[in-house]
Amino acid sequence: MARASARHILVKTKEECETLKAQIEAGADFAAIAKQHSLCPSGKQGGALGEFGPGQMVREFDQAVFTGEVGKVLGPVQTQFGYHLLEVTSRTE
Repeated sequence: MARASARHILVKTKEECETLKAQIEAGADFAAIAKQHSLCPSGKQGGALGEFGPGQMVREFDQAVFTGEVGKVLGPVQTQFGYHLLEVTSRTE
């Protein structure tokens, strides 16, 4: 069964998500941005969500994590919680 580890940043607006993504792509540390900006409690751990399997996260999140490129910042991904930046840190099929 597929498994993935990921970290994420949750914010309220697409614009904020895009701004943070640009900062990370310009060299800002993902974990530091997560600690500063993420609305999710995981932000305190740099956005780390640990390991999980398909179906454990909301559909849009799952789709990005299990199809997106490992090590690349993905998003904005919109869910009912807001807008996410995701980084898949590892994935096994």
